[in-house]
Amino acid sequence: MAAHRSGPLKQQNKAHKGGRHRGRGSAQRDGKGRLALKSLSKKVRKELSRVDQRHRASQLRKQKKEAVLAEKRQLGSKDGPPHQVLVVPLHDRISLPEAFRLLQDRDAGTVHLNEWGSTHSFMLLCPSLKHRWFFTSARPGDLHTVLDLAKVADSMLFLLDPLEGWDSTGDYCLSCLFAQGLPTYTLAVQGISALPPKKQVDARKKLSKVVEKRFPDDKLLLLDTQQEAGMLLRQLANQKQRHLAFRDRRAYLFAHDADFVPNEENNLVGTLKISGYVRGQTLNVNSLLHIIGHGDFQMKQIDAPMDPFPLNPRVIKSQKDSGMAMEICATDAVTDMEEDLKVLMKADPDRQESLQTEVIPDPMEGEQTWPTEEELSEANDFLKESSKVVKKVPKGTSSYQAEWILDEDGESGGEDDECDDEEHEDFMEEESQDESSEEEEEEECETMTIGESVRDDLYDEKVDEEAEEKMLEKYKQERLEEMFPDEVDTPRDVAARIRFQRYRGLKSFRTSPWDPKENLPQDYARIFQFQNFTNTRKRIFKEIKEKDVEGAEVGWYVTLHVSEVPVSVVEYFKRGAPLAAFSLLPHEQKMSVLNMVVSRHPGNTEPVKAKEELIFQCGFRRFRASPLFSQHTAADKHKFQRFLTADMALVVTVYAPITFPPASVLLFKQNSNGMHSLVATGHLLSVDPDRMVIKRVVLSGHPFKIFTKMAVVRYMFFSREDVLWFKPVELRTKWGRRGHIKEPLGTHGHMKCSFDGKLKSQDTVLMNLYKRVFPKWTYDPYVPEPVPWVKSEISTVPEMDMK
Repeated sequence: MAAHRSGPLKQQNKAHKGGRHRGRGSAQRDGKGRLALKSLSKKVRKELSRVDQRHRASQLRKQKKEAVLAEKRQLGSKDGPPHQVLVVPLHDRISLPEAFRLLQDRDAGTVHLNEWGSTHSFMLLCPSLKHRWFFTSARPGDLHTVLDLAKVADSMLFLLDPLEGWDSTGDYCLSCLFAQGLPTYTLAVQGISALPPKKQVDARKKLSKVVEKRFPDDKLLLLDTQQEAGMLLRQLANQKQRHLAFRDRRAYLFAHDADFVPNEENNLVGTLKISGYVRGQTLNVNSLLHIIGHGDFQMKQIDAPMDPFPLNPRVIKSQKDSGMAMEICATDAVTDMEEDLKVLMKADPDRQESLQTEVIPDPMEGEQTWPTEEELSEANDFLKESSKVVKKVPKGTSSYQAEWILDEDGESGGEDDECDDEEHEDFMEEESQDESSEEEEEEECETMTIGESVRDDLYDEKVDEEAEEKMLEKYKQERLEEMFPDEVDTPRDVAARIRFQRYRGLKSFRTSPWDPKENLPQDYARIFQFQNFTNTRKRIFKEIKEKDVEGAEVGWYVTLHVSEVPVSVVEYFKRGAPLAAFSLLPHEQKMSVLNMVVSRHPGNTEPVKAKEELIFQCGFRRFRASPLFSQHTAADKHKFQRFLTADMALVVTVYAPITFPPASVLLFKQNSNGMHSLVATGHLLSVDPDRMVIKRVVLSGHPFKIFTKMAVVRYMFFSREDVLWFKPVELRTKWGRRGHIKEPLGTHGHMKCSFDGKLKSQDTVLMNLYKRVFPKWTYDPYVPEPVPWVKSEISTVPEMDMK
């Protein structure tokens, strides 16, 4: 039989080409029910040609170059503030007076030496370079002075030793400066010409390798001759400025002069007159002023005296001799200052920011008002409905007779509820007594032996035995926390249901709900909270960028009249300490809960416990507080950490004034000798009182008898009532089993438990309990002055043999 063949009129279909493109039908089927993407921007995006794209890119590059050049020309010019340079010698062998002698080139310009205090500083006016500098200095051992001056300095000049670069004190100072944020900096080597000519090349090579660790791709300049000092000045003038975020959005000022006018009623408080150049942003008299290390204050008025250090001084020709000219220098300008003094702005009481830092809590705010008649009738109806009980009664029984018929148990349920309420009230009465002994009973420590070492009498005299014992106890607790995290022994003298009555069990720490407004402490009534902190921050920053503010412009020499300032601020200034002031953004004087992400500094090995008093440097503020430590996660609940660990970043929670990020954070700890040692560094995360820090307590028990998936567990509790109280809480084991309590056995705390698998005899049964913790209100804006660091004082903690 012949095979069928298709005729000439047979339809020929095209072969399917899979993988090249999708057809319209398949695209419609895949996108069924989906809406078209809406444009987020109201502006119509115009497609530019390639030539237009290149032209726009070149315009943007040109605008950025012009902005950088304008910033360079503004800084140190006749219309801008002087170029403030902080000189920091990083080694003991550096001669600071010799460096200042070289920089004070009287041939290049005019030098005005500082007349107040003991701090080395001078003003250098160079008409040939069209630039003016203000040089200040600080020793790296005086750490807080270096950090405060670095906050307001435009550039930093680090002086290095030709052989070692920097010593241990200089290295410690650099660590703090890098953590706070470095402005523009320059590296200069002093004393390399004093070396033999053959060793100079090798010294520069070795120094370059040392400097690469801290300052990669940075040039080393020399500072041994007048010519090298001139090259260094040109380098400082032509450098591109680096910006610090926390000061670019605020007006700030370094005090060149200060005067104090006491009040008539009280001589200890008065008006402080600070004179200096405005930097950063326009300074408004109605905003608040923060003086670093002294607190927040209000301003009365802003005066505009004549600039005492003009780049081009005024020239007055004499009437007798027209060829003779006289220049008015800074000393003559002081005498004419009162004549040229004019008031820029005076504070408006209606628009001035308030100094209120806390909310005054109303004790009657949580009280109920007397209910209305409608609410009373609704409550009675609800009570009647809830009191109806379904009972089995014989046929023909009236409702009156049914009330006298008892249940099968012979008791009503209301009496049990009343007993439970009475027990709960007893627990709450004893709660305050138990809370005081909570920390002592919470963690049990094991004993440890320390090898004896032979010490001479001179060494023993310097050892503080009490401080050694406290530090040893901290090391023990930190080691126990690493080995047995959150584990606590159940007390035998107090019932577990009373000792842990504030704790609760959670099915899942990550997903179980927890209301952030539940059981808040009394201190939360004193703080401020934003409805949306991120939107408020964006709005304030946008207003700074776009809105024109009335006040003193950047570069003006002004005198600020600050009211209600204690006389100790002027005494601090007259001792030679620097005085710097920052204007505050809206709400930055109010108290709230700050969260900061920090990492432990590698140079610090001593244990740091939670709720221990630390010294904070947050942006431009410095204060003391007792923080909480918690894990840095993306969940809604964050586990409390008892110690500041070295292997991961933690979040520090503390009561403090509101500060808008970004802001750098440094944590210091005051030692027994008065010095401040750097503990951790990081940045400000958020201002959020609703961030929940959850403390975990782990109770442990041991399997006594094991029957496949059932086991008898002991030593977790020591009474039958405690077992019944914690029966709903889930159990877990160190080897990954999960289970729950079936029933108590006997009266000594033994309990029958069931698990999802067979239990091993060497396993440990655990129960997790949780409670929310809050920081302590220990905020103190006044930090005592630390003892300066000495090279011999900086040492690492010796390792301990812990067994």
